Amino acid sequence: MDKQAILWADDEIDFLKPHILFLKDKGYDVVTATNGNDALEMIKKQRFEIVFLDENMPGLSGIETLLRMKNLQPEIPVVMITKSEDEGIMDEAIGSKIADYLIKPVNPNQILLAIKKNLDTKRLVSEKTNSIYQQEFRSIGMALNDKMSPAEWTEIYKKLVFWEIELDKIKDQGMYEILTMQKNEANLQFSRFVESNYLQWLKNPDENAPVLSHLLFKKKVFPVIDSCEFPVFFILIDNLRWDQWKTIQPVLAEYFHITSEDSYFSILPTATQYARNAIFSGLLPSEIEKRFPKLWINDDEDEGKNLHEEDFLSDQLQRFRKDYKFSYTKITNFDNGKALAESAANLFQNKLNVIVYNFVDMLSHARTDMQVIRELADDESAYRSLTHSWFEHSPLLETLKRISQKPSRIIITTDHGSIRVKEPSKIIGDRNTNANLRYKQGKNLAYEKKDVLEIKNPSEAFLPRLNVSTTYVFVKHDKFFVYPNNYNHFVNFYKNTFQHGGISPEEMIIPVAVMDSK
Repeated sequence: MDKQAILWADDEIDFLKPHILFLKDKGYDVVTATNGNDALEMIKKQRFEIVFLDENMPGLSGIETLLRMKNLQPEIPVVMITKSEDEGIMDEAIGSKIADYLIKPVNPNQILLAIKKNLDTKRLVSEKTNSIYQQEFRSIGMALNDKMSPAEWTEIYKKLVFWEIELDKIKDQGMYEILTMQKNEANLQFSRFVESNYLQWLKNPDENAPVLSHLLFKKKVFPVIDSCEFPVFFILIDNLRWDQWKTIQPVLAEYFHITSEDSYFSILPTATQYARNAIFSGLLPSEIEKRFPKLWINDDEDEGKNLHEEDFLSDQLQRFRKDYKFSYTKITNFDNGKALAESAANLFQNKLNVIVYNFVDMLSHARTDMQVIRELADDESAYRSLTHSWFEHSPLLETLKRISQKPSRIIITTDHGSIRVKEPSKIIGDRNTNANLRYKQGKNLAYEKKDVLEIKNPSEAFLPRLNVSTTYVFVKHDKFFVYPNNYNHFVNFYKNTFQHGGISPEEMIIPVAVMDSK
């Protein structure tokens, strides 16, 4: 391994020879300069890992040298060495982005500590992160072999997301591949878990069953509203995975106290038409169809599938005798979002304000259809990064900032997540079969049974029945449905895109957080 090169610029460098010999004995290659101009010439000719720079040199000052050095190599860490903690000098140096500063006289151990802090931190953090994950790997692996409850599955999934984000930070490809293997195993086991328990959760929900979409308001939202004296804003960001929530959470923490970070399970299909209508109606799909025969739109119809959420919510509030004054706003484009931000103050006259934000769903579909988006978000890490970038510059954040200026409570959630699909699963259906890649409903479907949860009697899963032989199938893990016709073309087109509708922790275990304005 090559020695790490250090540049030390000081007009009294001869007095520092013991320090330099000490660093050489520790394995560093130390190059010296006695003035700012020489230091800058050396920076042009050689790459250095770190620079020690005397603040008080004759000729070109330390601050001026620092500024020019940063123009040449912005990323290089510079440790300023000064004779005093003069506030003006230090403010100027810190404003010029020094990595650290030391007060003369310095001893060798101070220098060594500054080097390790600036050069070895990433390595030390990486080693510590890897060590802790290796311990977690074993405990997660043991848990996956046990019979777990929905709550325990939720904790396992949250742990996997945590480590996915942490390992992504340190860019350790080897450990990331190990985590990916463990996530795949968890996905397979979770699919089996849902397959074994889903119908029971619907028929006989008890304390062991997860909160499902149609119970979200009853179990999670109404108690928050009833206990709050301030206006409550229920914000549903469509298609927001748990890892995407963790990506935008730090941004929100600047403006809100996050008082609760919880989760619930999306119903099947994990698709907007089903899950979001269930949330606002407080009913399962077949119950919505029965109660609102003119408002429920089936898969084979061309009309919009989520045009009546406000009507469903109004009905749910009446059924539960919640006499809230409420507003409902759906944001489907940038201009809508800007208009909402500008009128946010008007919403404080309501007890409940519902805001549905469609952007993340549009992003996932755009990623499928637009090559440029596919290139920007070609894996989970990039997808998170794109979500973070969007959120920081979105009208939604501007709206939330304005809301945070008054006493208020925010509930942020979603209707379902999405998964990056990797493996095709062949299916055959007629022309009336729906187009979703993660679930199909139709008659005379032919499919790989091992790949799916099949519902041959839709009423068991509280799903609408289009005809007497309607079957629903939900693909598991990271598979996606492909018809045999033009098979290779569609496999290549849809592989590694983010889809929803089926069974996976990414689609089903989703966030619901409560925040109060600071």
